[in-house]
Amino acid sequence: MHEPMQCDKRHYHSTNILLYAFLEKSTNCAFAKQLCALEKQLLVLEPDFPSDDDGELQTDGNRFGRIQDEQPVDEDVFRAIGAQLAAIGDRLAAEIDPSFANNLAQQFLEDSVPKKEITRHLSQAVQELMRRMPSDMEQERAMLVAAMFLAKHVANKVPAVLQQVFHVTVNYINLHLGDYVNNLEHEI
Repeated sequence: MHEPMQCDKRHYHSTNILLYAFLEKSTNCAFAKQLCALEKQLLVLEPDFPSDDDGELQTDGNRFGRIQDEQPVDEDVFRAIGAQLAAIGDRLAAEIDPSFANNLAQQFLEDSVPKKEITRHLSQAVQELMRRMPSDMEQERAMLVAAMFLAKHVANKVPAVLQQVFHVTVNYINLHLGDYVNNLEHEI
């Protein structure tokens, strides 16, 4: 098992954008209404944005707010990468039987299942899906696509758990692939 890495706000911000873009650009989604609600939750503006003379907030144009005291995240790059990964996920959907994701969806429905246990089930499902991924795909990219693919399928099965699925998946990605995600910014 991987040791948890210390993720800073930038890691989470990048992963939030990446996963949101993946879900937004994926086809055949039954959770559009829940995704809009999730976007509103992710639009957290920092309380100390400077205000102009008429009291309105000045923003930098980023949809998900900004992170102070850290290198800014190029949100457009992460949105573009999320869209590219969504296209890969959509192509894989035709080749992969998502039925093994049903058990994962059940875990999200159980109120008594601790978050750690759900994350363990997600990790197992990612490993199972990795066995079905194209062998020529880079391992980290395959893991990333697998985790986001599973999030999409769980949310499609049970749209009401999208927010929980989103946050568990972001935490999983940051735990196992945080450095990889941050390095994606330099791919485009």
